[in-house]
Amino acid sequence: MKERLTHLYFGNGKGKTTASMGLALRALGNGWRVVAVQFLKSHPSGEVAGLEKLGAKVIRSTETMKFVFKMTEEEKQAARAVQQKMLNEAIRLVNEGQVDLLVLDEAGSLCQLDMLEDMNTLRQLVEHKPAGLELVITAHEPTQWLMDAADYCTEMRCHRHPFDRGIPGRKGVEF
Repeated sequence: MKERLTHLYFGNGKGKTTASMGLALRALGNGWRVVAVQFLKSHPSGEVAGLEKLGAKVIRSTETMKFVFKMTEEEKQAARAVQQKMLNEAIRLVNEGQVDLLVLDEAGSLCQLDMLEDMNTLRQLVEHKPAGLELVITAHEPTQWLMDAADYCTEMRCHRHPFDRGIPGRKGVEF
């Protein structure tokens, strides 16, 4: 088996999660075992429902989450514990050899926003991932170590977005 690589999709533009889920779809179509973790998101979305229907394991919070900047310190602490638990579950599956492609949606944002109890857990996974694991991470503003660790490092930049004209996200397009 060829060594699998690490992908990083980041930036302020639309398409980071879409690109990562598209890669997951391609992997599923080729018989890979896919696990997708959605950090900092609690609302169900079309891409998650689609991946689950196709056999991917999706790990996400079932509790409604506020935006981090709107959380009290107590809420942040509780959210950190939830995010850490989700990451630990994904790492357990990787260590058991049950994953070919691991998507960590918004994992880079966990670093930026200090939303993990043990940031070293994520760094150890990224820097010491098994050779048979393809890893995909999304972020708004990734840390330098994350950019350095990525084999594919793709920035999504927003030049125009309907939200700026007051058009809200649309089911089937943005979620």
